[in-house]
Amino acid sequence: MINPDELDITKPQTKPRDLQQMSIEDLENYITALEAEIIRADDMINKKQAHKDGIDALFGKQDG
Repeated sequence: MINPDELDITKPQTKPRDLQQMSIEDLENYITALEAEIIRADDMINKKQAHKDGIDALFGKQDG
């Protein structure tokens, strides 16, 4: 069975924001938003890893 997480799909890269045009307050808000997104991504990684670990424990770890 194909695991979509293991596919090597090239995702389009977003263009970086022009930080030069942002105020200090905007930059601080941007950092806060990015930190929140990192936490959200880390949480998803942990959920997916726990799910994978559960599958591996139930069916045995598959090579490849």
